[in-house]
Amino acid sequence: MFGLHRARRTAAALAATAAAAATALFAAPGAVAAPQPIVGGTTTTTTTYPYMMQITDAYQNQFCGGTLVSPTKVVTAAHCMVGETTGSVRVVGGRTYLNGTNGTVSRVSRIWVNPGYTDATNGDDVAVLTLSTSMPYTTAKYVSSSDTAVYAAGTTARIVGWGTTSENGGSSNQLRTATVPVVSDSSCRSSYGSDFVASDMVCAGYTSGGVDTCQGDSGGPLLIGGVLAGITSWGEGCAWAGYPGVYTRLTTFSSLVTAQVNS
Repeated sequence: MFGLHRARRTAAALAATAAAAATALFAAPGAVAAPQPIVGGTTTTTTTYPYMMQITDAYQNQFCGGTLVSPTKVVTAAHCMVGETTGSVRVVGGRTYLNGTNGTVSRVSRIWVNPGYTDATNGDDVAVLTLSTSMPYTTAKYVSSSDTAVYAAGTTARIVGWGTTSENGGSSNQLRTATVPVVSDSSCRSSYGSDFVASDMVCAGYTSGGVDTCQGDSGGPLLIGGVLAGITSWGEGCAWAGYPGVYTRLTTFSSLVTAQVNS
């Protein structure tokens, strides 16, 4: 079953870069659906979500999202950083459109990837980037290790990103957002079996599908009550019925993130 799972980093933007080979690990061919970017969502702006960052290659081709949690720290997914170096990555803030030229572009001076991450399981999927240039945008608060109640089944969560318009297709030019309900651990386990690890992961989406993150949304936020509670990680296709999106359960890794933010 794992071979059909799709981590939500986009391959298209990296086709011409050295990172493309690593990206293929996260966009392995599987059954094809035809979702929309942030499937079922609406367009939005970085004015509304000022902490929403584009993670790009050196040529500013976006391949993942990230969340600004301090002026020089961005939380993203570990799988977004596989095969990357500080020289190969840029972070762009304040830019609603992928083809825009506004906002702030920063190099990355340090990449911390959770040492427990492995692409064999998609667990421990969190990374923190240290920026060379301070971002002049409002930062997001994130959950503490004690905030576990935020994941109660049925709680409304918000997803944000520039994800693809079809699996392995092109990204949405404008930032998009949608709301999805948190799914109980037992229901998520029914969908994904042992690939779902409740201590590391949380699911969000509708039983009928139709609203979801997709490729290119990896690393972006799952917001609950306006607070960063999860990181877009992986899923079976995009917006498939019975297969909600899977997000990093940030309460588990909050202390690790805080150590990086304060370093």
